[in-house]
Amino acid sequence: MLTTEKTIGEMVAEDFRVAAIFKKYKIDFCCNGNRSMEEACERKKVQIEEIYNAIENLPSKESGEIDFNSWPLDLLADYVEKTHHHYVEEKSVILMQFLDKLCKVHGDRHPELFEITKLFRESAQELGAHMKKEELILFPFIKKMVAAKRNNEELKTSSFGSVENPVAMMMHDHDIEGERFRKIASLTNDYQFPEDACGTYQVTYKMLEDFENDLHRHIHLENNILFPKAVILEKTF
Repeated sequence: MLTTEKTIGEMVAEDFRVAAIFKKYKIDFCCNGNRSMEEACERKKVQIEEIYNAIENLPSKESGEIDFNSWPLDLLADYVEKTHHHYVEEKSVILMQFLDKLCKVHGDRHPELFEITKLFRESAQELGAHMKKEELILFPFIKKMVAAKRNNEELKTSSFGSVENPVAMMMHDHDIEGERFRKIASLTNDYQFPEDACGTYQVTYKMLEDFENDLHRHIHLENNILFPKAVILEKTF
């Protein structure tokens, strides 16, 4: 795995445990996973040897870990939709309720809550529209490609042309959400709640952090595995 020829996204695709190391050094492996290790480390002013040492010292893989990189694309698309899309839909509603409550109760002492709430509301709305485009347009086409290849059939043309077109749009959306959550993380001091935080305040920050972590995994599965393989599959017809 330790080769300069692989992107950081490819390294995480091979072993998701590497994501925790990149996260520790604030290296974006999902939206910007197409960078080399050298480029990523240079940007963050991190010694590349330090990263490699941490990777080499990872314990042996457990047999129960999921190898998404080996999954067929139709199964992976279903997993992303049923797991990560459902998570966003469910948690967004709860988080908006909590954030609105925090603004009313604590907004006078912590005005940053208003900006955090604004950013999250934008994210929830944009992600909702983004996921529908995947569920109604991109994912069905990926499944059609898989079925056509499996049955040795000709691939019918789509209204959007190459699969690279919707993939590029989805990845652009991912970039926007990645930047939005970098702002939220900064405003929350990496989800460290203040000393006067009540129970709801603490739970909300923990949920926000969990939401970002799930979004990173969600985007990683698409940007670094599903989308590149879909582009490659299309070229085989």
